[in-house]
Amino acid sequence: MVNSGRESARQKFIEDFPTFSGTVALDGLRARGYSRLDEQGHVYLDYTGGGLYDVEQVRSHAEMLESTVLGNPHSTNPTSDASGRLIDELRTSVLEFFNADPDEYVAIFTANATGAIKLVGEAYPFAPGDKYLLTFDNHNSVNGIREFARAKGAEITYVPVVPPELRLEEAFLREQLTATSTAEHKLFAYPAQSNMSGVQHPLEWINLARENGWNTLLDAAAFVPTNGLDLSVWKPDFVPLSFYKMFGYPTGIGALIARREALEKLDRPWFAGGTITISSVQAERHYMAEGEAAFEEGTPNYALLPAVIIGLDHLREVGQGMIHDRVGALTGWLLDQLTMMRHKNGSHLVRIYGPINTEARGGTIALNFYDPDGRLIDHRAVEALANRRMISLRTGCFCNPGAGEIAHGLTEAELAPAFADQERMTFEQFLEALERDGDKSAGSVRVSLGIVSTFDDAFAFTDFARSFLDQPAPRTPESTVTGEDAIES
Repeated sequence: MVNSGRESARQKFIEDFPTFSGTVALDGLRARGYSRLDEQGHVYLDYTGGGLYDVEQVRSHAEMLESTVLGNPHSTNPTSDASGRLIDELRTSVLEFFNADPDEYVAIFTANATGAIKLVGEAYPFAPGDKYLLTFDNHNSVNGIREFARAKGAEITYVPVVPPELRLEEAFLREQLTATSTAEHKLFAYPAQSNMSGVQHPLEWINLARENGWNTLLDAAAFVPTNGLDLSVWKPDFVPLSFYKMFGYPTGIGALIARREALEKLDRPWFAGGTITISSVQAERHYMAEGEAAFEEGTPNYALLPAVIIGLDHLREVGQGMIHDRVGALTGWLLDQLTMMRHKNGSHLVRIYGPINTEARGGTIALNFYDPDGRLIDHRAVEALANRRMISLRTGCFCNPGAGEIAHGLTEAELAPAFADQERMTFEQFLEALERDGDKSAGSVRVSLGIVSTFDDAFAFTDFARSFLDQPAPRTPESTVTGEDAIES
């Protein structure tokens, strides 16, 4: 019966979302390079947490390492030169992938998007009277820049998001960007796509900010795996990203794509090996290197960096347009199915945080389940049950507290007790306090789609969701969460 229902649903899906038919090549790709998913029975719905790699990427990288001798590039010997040439090739490949003019942009390699964001935050020349403008809908790594700004006396302003779609309060944003100011340095930071709600915030804000004297940090980590970003059209000053979110392998490498003009404004608070031309212990002086070299600390990951070239080539061959079309169709179907699910008494099974259609949104869906009496089903219990079905989804706050606070209707008064004293509160204690005092939660369930998502994956989740219909809220499993839930970088 399940198979019969699935095939009937598939035919209706193809009729309702005809663009999906143009992406059938991705089914062949999955069978060739991602066959481990089906062989091991995985339903992978955590692409915003981490992308998946084609086995050919790993094989190609291994073959390259087997046939090449690489050495520390901070020298001119033959093995160092080989590493240096590959790193230079990668810089060119990254800029070409994003259509960034090498005379205008540089690519700086980091451990991840978080590392790229920190480079900007610690070196941005904030001073008393300067401004840091950011949105409620931001990853904690972007929120963290406020500590650098605060320490230097800059003014910090958050732009709210508005439920239920969790889009920004654009009138307030425009007011902030266009206000007359004597600030010498102004930094505006926002995500191209929310890693919580999937909302895609307008790239046009980059131009508005620039016209009014702002530098812009565009967090592209959740956006670029399924969307093209053309830096010849949009001109953000700083673009942090993680490559594993784009194509799965390698992990531990990200980048900061930065406009040369904006990079020159940054003032690094320290130096390290690789970032200087010369330093002296006795003179206690040093000279920073120019361009990207001043920001790449220590020895680069020269054995893994060439794998990024292979990954970028993989995405070029597949085509981001095809990935975008597939993810858009599957997201639309999932949203339709989930919003229609109701208990027998007519109450909704799920509450979706963010848009319930595909207009200006990506393939990330955050939601919570509710039982027939309207009681919240703890996201940790949902994850535990999904695990039994080999469904990989994500639960927690996704390192995006601002969007979550608004989505869940949390007030400053409700949040204040968590920060009332110096004793550290764990995420579990925080959840327990909210549920005890107001039957609220800071967490939710998140499913996200990517390069080789299939209709079967989406159907498996809807089948799982239906298992909660007309059932009382299950008991929350113990010890299912540790630390800050669902950390991403």
